[in-house]
Amino acid sequence: MGVSLGRLDQEPKRLIMIGGKGGVGKSTCASAIALHFSNQGKKTLIISSDPTPSLSDIFEMKIGDQETPIQTVGNLYGIEISSEVVLKKWKERFGPEIYEVVSSFASVDYDFVDYIGGAPGIEEEYMLNYILELVESDQYDLVVWDTAPAGHTLRLLHLPQIFLRHLEAATKFYMNLYSYFEKLKESVKLKRSKRTLLEIISGWENLAEKVVSFIRDTQKSEFIIVTIPEALGVKQTERILKDFDEYQLKVNYLIVNYVIKEADCEFHKTRKEMQEHYIQQLRELYAHRIRLIELPLMPHEIKGVERIHKISEILFNQKS
Repeated sequence: MGVSLGRLDQEPKRLIMIGGKGGVGKSTCASAIALHFSNQGKKTLIISSDPTPSLSDIFEMKIGDQETPIQTVGNLYGIEISSEVVLKKWKERFGPEIYEVVSSFASVDYDFVDYIGGAPGIEEEYMLNYILELVESDQYDLVVWDTAPAGHTLRLLHLPQIFLRHLEAATKFYMNLYSYFEKLKESVKLKRSKRTLLEIISGWENLAEKVVSFIRDTQKSEFIIVTIPEALGVKQTERILKDFDEYQLKVNYLIVNYVIKEADCEFHKTRKEMQEHYIQQLRELYAHRIRLIELPLMPHEIKGVERIHKISEILFNQKS
């Protein structure tokens, strides 16, 4: 293989994000990259936010929503995080202060916090913040994030617009209520909260900006796209990279997975020719600015540390 991920060894990052459409082998590549760096002596965390996480299947052990040591591998830990857990963490952090403010001028149940937590962009924003907190906690030298399939990943890029639209609506709602209760101030004694809802909302806005700024910082973050040499894979990659360019997110590596290297029957010869056509398309589109790395189609499932290690060797171009 002409190129590899070897340059990542010379350019240490704090966060490596693996993206792409569903079914292209994102989780396998993320696992192999995380295993490589843990073998280099870095304390590494691999975290999956895919709605159907497969880290437990790949490593052949139970990995849940708590940081779990990967058996037989030193320095490697895993988490499979769900949207339910992320929203639970969001409620634990912001729920009490939201309720304190709103209940100071309106009679509401604590369920009102659930209503606000379901607003567009909140889950994605806090997922990013949760991962950023893990990175900045200094518990790990490196966090490898196996992101959700491409549609979810692209939504993260649009997050500031989605989130700010919600904040504008929330602010108007709050101001209307506040104005109404101000008029009743003389006849009704209102409790005073320590913080206003506007201050809390402003804090969320700052949080969103901080997260987006971090993933744009090429000194700390790396985004790697995984695709397959088929029409759908090429088109999806075009859409992802177009959005990445628009939001100033640089991609240095594109892993082309499931490449047939040796065709020993008519079926594989035909598919190999088809794949070569699309690989050439990807080269023409991106080789001038992105390293293309071909990962061969394997004859067996990639499960267990030994087989993941083989993928690591190929990705980082090491000799067995």
